[in-house]
Amino acid sequence: MSTTPTMLKVSALKVAYGGIQAVKGIEFEVKQGELVSLIGANGAGKTTTLKAITGTQPVADGSIHFMGRDIRGQGTWELVKQGLVMVPEGRGTFARMTITENLQMGACVRNDNEIDDDIDKVFALFPRLKERRKQLAGTMSGGEQQMLAMGRGLMARPKVLLLDEPSMGLSPIMVDKIFEVIADIHSRGTTVLLVEQNASRALGLADRGYVMDSGEITMGGEAKALLRDPKVREAYLGE
Repeated sequence: MSTTPTMLKVSALKVAYGGIQAVKGIEFEVKQGELVSLIGANGAGKTTTLKAITGTQPVADGSIHFMGRDIRGQGTWELVKQGLVMVPEGRGTFARMTITENLQMGACVRNDNEIDDDIDKVFALFPRLKERRKQLAGTMSGGEQQMLAMGRGLMARPKVLLLDEPSMGLSPIMVDKIFEVIADIHSRGTTVLLVEQNASRALGLADRGYVMDSGEITMGGEAKALLRDPKVREAYLGE
């Protein structure tokens, strides 16, 4: 039996939009140091699940535990202070702020003297951001804004980093770069929950994975095993 602490545990989670049940009693967990991928087609309920976890979407039923504490109903601000940080789909950068100012905003929950050091670490991870640190975020390409959104998330020093569709809408070269950085972030010890439509890349990077379909978790297990599963390959890899 594993003694690795469970960082995030979702149990019997239900989320509804009006009369439509978008998430139907799902269960999954993320252990300390893991990279776990949640894959599924568009509309499967993946983003809704992340919104429920981070307090931006009301929960109809079920429980969400972070580091052993029930966090259902807590606000996003409080969760970020505790170390649960999401990089949202669509990036959500502050368009009229510079790159450096966006990174400083990522550290707004902190009260220490190491913020500038962490900005330097983000610049080491994303050299392109350093080159353009005085540029307004709104004038950057989609890939550059994704880098900035991830860097801003790291500035909060997450214990668990939630990434929502980080490769969406990016060029193949930029997708390679984003997945390379996710692997780097994970290798440095950050626990990651990755939501992705790109099942092959997501499972190729992950320790474990879950498959979500129509609001339900339909499969789960070691990522490599899922990647070999004929049902996964037919439904999500076009084979």
